[in-house]
Amino acid sequence: MTPTPPPGPSGPRLAALAGLLADQTRAAICLALLDGRAWTAGELARHCGVAPSTATEHLSRLVDGELLAEHRQGRHRYLRLADSGVAHLVEDLAAQAAPDTSPPRGLRARGASEAMARGRTCYDHLAGRLGVTLTEALTTRGLLDQGRGCALTDRGVSWFTDLGAALPTRARGRRPLVRLCLDWTERRPHLAGVAGATLCRHALERGWCERIGSQRAVRLTPYGRDTLATLLDLPADHLP
Repeated sequence: MTPTPPPGPSGPRLAALAGLLADQTRAAICLALLDGRAWTAGELARHCGVAPSTATEHLSRLVDGELLAEHRQGRHRYLRLADSGVAHLVEDLAAQAAPDTSPPRGLRARGASEAMARGRTCYDHLAGRLGVTLTEALTTRGLLDQGRGCALTDRGVSWFTDLGAALPTRARGRRPLVRLCLDWTERRPHLAGVAGATLCRHALERGWCERIGSQRAVRLTPYGRDTLATLLDLPADHLP
């Protein structure tokens, strides 16, 4: 008697999902949308260096595959990643890919690459050296426990509350309260999940960090550097 396969994704569906990202243009679109913002179809076409008609075809496939969500406003078609789960999938795959060792061409490209490595947003949480440094500081201070899985300690929950960024008592929906995301530039984990998103939002709202240009790069402000150094008992020069 042939055993009944367990419920869940089938081989063909998994292959179809993998196929959506097995194209350079579609992969570039998903990486661009890791900034957590909505882009127009025209902006994504220019970013990827393809014709608008080509971008439209790829975007339709990504929307049909439920990797992207779209919103139409007037003549414009806005696209964003469907949810945080898709963002984690893209970031995890990027972290597993071999790093690009070719140097950026030109001073502008080199500056942008270095800024992204220092600090950036990964969908809605902090990544790069900044995100990794904060995650390690939370762990060292006993606010985050990475020993058995990953969880905030009671002190960690209180730390968020004292910041004025209280966390829900339990995660809502499918998103975990705490999740570690492997950073694709540092090759070490940074904090994601509801706690990571809350910390990122709080840092931007309080002026601890600021976005740089139109990309995902962020940088610490002098006020943010001093504040986080005090809150996490870190030498200020340890923060990128």
